[in-house]
Amino acid sequence: MVRRAHSGRRPAWGKLALILLGAAALAAVWRWTPLAEIVTAERILGWTRTVRDTWWAPIVLVAAYTPAAFVLLPRPLITLVAVMTFGVLLGLVYGTAGALIAALVTYYAGRFLPHKTVKRLAGDALEPAGKLLREHGVVAVFGSNMLPTPPFVIQNMIAGAVRIPLWKFVLGTFFALVPGMLAWTVFGDQINAALEDSSKVSWWLIGGALLLLVGFTFLARRFLAKRFQAA
Repeated sequence: MVRRAHSGRRPAWGKLALILLGAAALAAVWRWTPLAEIVTAERILGWTRTVRDTWWAPIVLVAAYTPAAFVLLPRPLITLVAVMTFGVLLGLVYGTAGALIAALVTYYAGRFLPHKTVKRLAGDALEPAGKLLREHGVVAVFGSNMLPTPPFVIQNMIAGAVRIPLWKFVLGTFFALVPGMLAWTVFGDQINAALEDSSKVSWWLIGGALLLLVGFTFLARRFLAKRFQAA
């Protein structure tokens, strides 16, 4: 079963292609429709300042990560909004807090849901992933969260279902969040810089953040591949 689960893992080329296609479609809409006249840099900055000045905005932002996890909305989108709205430091704090709360909610959902329900949601990933989590704890939580499959919510529910200790789950999840949060914080900050003055954009910083994210993902994939082969 472990080997079948491992062999079923494939690079997420389809998702990457969809992201690139979506970006190209948005660029086309921006270029050939009145959208560019409506959604200007000045208006975007004005909207973010207006939202930033409302007392409830941080609460809504942090809370948004939990429903986003269940509907499989990409967390980086919310993180970009957080950084563009509240700046680098507060955006990073709010984003990390929101992602950790979402992780805890889905972890406890896995603990309290019937085992057969979790098995139906996780499919063949339940047994091999559960074995890996029990044997390697923090490192396994870190490694699995650096990969796109199974989704964030399913990974956390599996961790809850197999009763991995809470402190190991939280620590592994936090370490896994750090590379992505840092990378998307850099991207959000550079988008803000581009909106204010395109000459302020640091392509070296963007490239470094991308390399950090790719490097951690590559190492996590190698770790899990070796553990699956050994199982």
